[in-house]
Amino acid sequence: MNDNIYINSKRLQKWIRDFAKIGGTPKGGVHRLTLTDLDKQARDLFVELAEEAGCSIKIDSMGNIFARRSGEDNTLNPILIGSHIDSQPLGGKYDGIYGVLAALEVIYSLNDHKIKTDRPIDVVSWTNEEGARFAPAMIGSAIFSRLMPVNEGWACKDASGKTIRDELTRIGYAGKDNFSQYKIHASLELHIEQGPILENNNKLIGIVTGAVGQKWYDIEFTGVASHAGTTPMEVRQDALLGLAEAVIRVNQIGKEEMPEGRATVGMVKTIPNSRNVISNKACLSVEFRHPSERGLDRMNQKLSVKIKEIAEELNLKYSINQILSFPPIHFSDTCIETVRQVTHHLKYSCREIVSGAGHDSCNISKIAPTSMIFIPCIKGISHNEEEEIKPEWMSAGANVLLNSVIKLATK
Repeated sequence: MNDNIYINSKRLQKWIRDFAKIGGTPKGGVHRLTLTDLDKQARDLFVELAEEAGCSIKIDSMGNIFARRSGEDNTLNPILIGSHIDSQPLGGKYDGIYGVLAALEVIYSLNDHKIKTDRPIDVVSWTNEEGARFAPAMIGSAIFSRLMPVNEGWACKDASGKTIRDELTRIGYAGKDNFSQYKIHASLELHIEQGPILENNNKLIGIVTGAVGQKWYDIEFTGVASHAGTTPMEVRQDALLGLAEAVIRVNQIGKEEMPEGRATVGMVKTIPNSRNVISNKACLSVEFRHPSERGLDRMNQKLSVKIKEIAEELNLKYSINQILSFPPIHFSDTCIETVRQVTHHLKYSCREIVSGAGHDSCNISKIAPTSMIFIPCIKGISHNEEEEIKPEWMSAGANVLLNSVIKLATK
């Protein structure tokens, strides 16, 4: 590699502050849901900054924005870098947008240093990564990767019944550009870790080798509704008690798969949900995550056994409905090695890490060589207004991205 090149830290920090004002919350977070007026405002600013750097803009049918810096040979497949602009409700000011602005800073820094690359570089902002307004998450990159039909994405509705297609049109981001022949040489996404591993191990850079697999379930227990005061304890068929036992045993499954496994009950519902009626129905969601398919299979088998045991112990009926299954993802060895070499050359402390969260790069990895770069976030807090990073972490991640792009963009 040539001598290391560094980004303009002050410029990147200013952009982060500027975008944090768009949907900023009193506690320092961001509330910028996808395809809202605030999202449009942030998109418009991103496009303005990209055009100031000399980039051309293309927008596809899902509103994914691509800002291109031309290469010496634009017939070569591009390097794709970026992340997402939308946030969680009352989310943090770095999740997603840091990766977009750091990618844009790569373009500005290349211009500052008068560095020409053989390949073109595309900075992307993906639509609806969070899935907070329109479910599921990562719709824009899923459609781009041909994992979901565009009509299915367009038809997704928010809680008020508005569709993605209608809202894209309303804010002026229903793009017409055709990406059917678009091929990516390599893709990198820079992101905060959203967990405590890097900070706890005093590491500056996470070299992301892949992402955990996931399985989601809806579980329902059915008992008998009856009067809370007149029904003896020994004859009750309390569905809520089944739910309570299930929460404990799901947590046990996660602990048995430590340190890699994750097990979570995120939603619960009881019927009739009255203080003096024994519940006849109780529903819960279960989510498992694990970096290996075998680990996910073990967790799946344990869940089936434990839910059956609970139902038999409490004289309840039950159902288990698996609603999602994502296999573990391994990123491109070439991209991983590039990030590794650059990180060592920059003399940053680092460790390999598997992402516990889903990212747009998980979808892009299905169609192109892909990897990610993580930096720490304080106490691992994310999807929270208190999400925070240190300026030196912000700069280090962007420096790794910049130098990795230079290396990958060389023919």
